[in-house]
Amino acid sequence: MTDPQLGPALVEEATKKSGLIWVQGSGPARALWHVWHDGAALLVGDGPGEQPLPGLVAGADARVTVRSKDKGGRLVAWTAAVSELVPRSEEWESAVAELKGKRLNAPDAETMPERWARECRVLRLVPKDAITDLPEASGAAVPLPTPATTRQPVPASLGRLLLGRGKGGGTEKSGKPGKSGSTDKGGKSRKP
Repeated sequence: MTDPQLGPALVEEATKKSGLIWVQGSGPARALWHVWHDGAALLVGDGPGEQPLPGLVAGADARVTVRSKDKGGRLVAWTAAVSELVPRSEEWESAVAELKGKRLNAPDAETMPERWARECRVLRLVPKDAITDLPEASGAAVPLPTPATTRQPVPASLGRLLLGRGKGGGTEKSGKPGKSGSTDKGGKSRKP
């Protein structure tokens, strides 16, 4: 059972320190980078070059899972009220100022806020309740489909290519790839 005093403090501290959170709206859970600011997690996405935010709709709830930074396991989960910030509003400007500082590898760092106002959504996830109890099941999920997935067997020659071994799998005394075996005192090869 969640301690009413511990829940909100744990949600805030864990979410502040975590580099990403797992967020599930109406679809599958996704790992998303975020910024904790003014009592809520802020997200930006759904635009070109930004993270996708499927299933996160203003006015709906989302489930957020925060991992432990040192161990990587689930630390706390919380239910969030999702709201979309209106571009160029005072709240949006404050959120974007925080998000801009954490956005890595942006190709257009100087004009990024303008692009976000035109093409992206900025969401605010406000905690409603915290769940600190560990679940009975592992929580593991099947990876989402992606074009980067391969279903072909590993080539048989891959081991030889990576390890630099010849056909025999070993090296001669000279250090050159070849069949495994050793040489006697006279330099003649002998089989093991």
